[in-house]
Amino acid sequence: MPGPAVQPENIHATMVLIGERGILVTGASGSGKTTLALALLDHCRQRGTFARLVGDDQLFVEAHAGRLLCRAPTTIEGLVEVPGLGPRAVPFEPAAIVDLHVRLTPAGETARFQEDADTSIAGCRVPRIDAVERNVAAALPVVMARLSIAPFL
Repeated sequence: MPGPAVQPENIHATMVLIGERGILVTGASGSGKTTLALALLDHCRQRGTFARLVGDDQLFVEAHAGRLLCRAPTTIEGLVEVPGLGPRAVPFEPAAIVDLHVRLTPAGETARFQEDADTSIAGCRVPRIDAVERNVAAALPVVMARLSIAPFL
C-alpha cells in the first residue's frame, strides 16, 4: 500500500528549460535570478536553441523518480516579473526536471575556480555552480560552459 502523498515544497527560485536541461536559479531577493533567466532565454533563442521559462519567483519542487521536478504555481504560470513594470507573459513549459542548480551569491563568497558541488533539494542531489549575484555578464558564460552550450561546444 502506498504511503501518504508528499506535498511539493514551495521555494523562492526561477527556472528555465534550455534544450532538454533544466536550470534552477536561486539567490536572495534582488540577486538577479529573473535577469539571469531572461539572459539565458535570449542567449539560447538567438542561437536557435529551445529555451522556455518554467517559473519565476516561486516554484513547487518535489522528488520524481529520484530527480528534482519543478513547476510554477498555476497563479503565476508563464509570468516573469519585470522590475518597475510588474508581471509579463512569456512562453513557458509547465514543468521540468532540474539538471543544474545555479546559486547566486555575493562576490566575496564565489570561488574563482569551483570544484564539483551539489545541493540537496527536496531530497534530491542536484549539481550546483555558484555565480556572482547581479552580474549577468559573469554568470552567463559560467552556465553556458557548464552545460556545453554555444560558444562552449
